[in-house]
Amino acid sequence: MNHIFDFFLEPYYTRETYLIILEAIAFLFGIASVIYAKKENILVYPVGLVATVITVYLFLHDELMGDMMMNFYYSIMSLYGWWNWSRKKENKYVVPISRTNSWEKVIGLGMFVLTMLVTYGVYIVYGTEINSSNYIDIFTSGIFFTAMWYMANKKLENWTLWIFANIITVPLYAYRGWGMFSLQYFIFTILAIQAYIQWKKHLNNNRQIV
Repeated sequence: MNHIFDFFLEPYYTRETYLIILEAIAFLFGIASVIYAKKENILVYPVGLVATVITVYLFLHDELMGDMMMNFYYSIMSLYGWWNWSRKKENKYVVPISRTNSWEKVIGLGMFVLTMLVTYGVYIVYGTEINSSNYIDIFTSGIFFTAMWYMANKKLENWTLWIFANIITVPLYAYRGWGMFSLQYFIFTILAIQAYIQWKKHLNNNRQIV
């Protein structure tokens, strides 16, 4: 058991205190944002912005360019999602929970491929050595990019993508020494599964009413 704790805590022994504090803040706000998303609460976006902006800085500091780019994108998409979720017409929200149609699936696939190419390009431009974990990072970046766009438009499939990418990210961040973020994505996975069930139930109930 001590070996497990040492594995997660050892990287923090030599890490600057302010970086640990920032990671802890991002950890708490990140979890809170997913809980709000699960409840279809618009607070997901302002709360999530705190987490993503801090995380952009942390990943840039550690030269994890793919992760940094994704969290920069999360920050921009959070502003769009915040606006999109808050839109009303005749006192009713304009964007309901729905499934993706064929065209939106094509767009999602395009985003996935384009994001991987851009992320790879960022690594090359910054001269960062690309190893096996970076290729995994490039792959998950494509998934997360698409998932965030789907979530901003309240598509049920966003949770499927989050679950898949989160499962990959948990051991990846543990390997890199990001203990808190590894734990965070483990919690994200559980919350995403619950959110998928809750959103699907909400969608089915609305169909029955119609």
